[in-house]
Amino acid sequence: MSDALKRRLLIAIGTICLAIGVIGIFTPILPTTPFLLLAAACYLRSSPRFHRWLMNNRIFGSYIRNFTEGRGIPIKVKLFTIALLWATIGISIWVAANLVVTAVLLVVAVGVSLHIVFIRTKQDKPT
Repeated sequence: MSDALKRRLLIAIGTICLAIGVIGIFTPILPTTPFLLLAAACYLRSSPRFHRWLMNNRIFGSYIRNFTEGRGIPIKVKLFTIALLWATIGISIWVAANLVVTAVLLVVAVGVSLHIVFIRTKQDKPT
């Protein structure tokens, strides 16, 4: 495979992963973090410009950097994420009104909530 083709393929995969990650913000079952990390990895190996844009993006940049550098997630972000997760799960359960779907969504919500809780909490720097 030529370098140019490999580069284009990685940019395409990175862009698709970024789009899925953005959709995952609003969809309770679709994860966000793995897709954003995969997009960053694809861009890192294919396009310094796209990687720089993603890492400096006002919405995703600090989130990806904090996660990849092991600094964790700020408590406000954790609380907002868990609240948004449970709100969307609640709406989904209400719309579905099906016992099996409800059970699956509750299991997913508990699992994702636990995952978020156990991610290191980023400590604010003392001023």
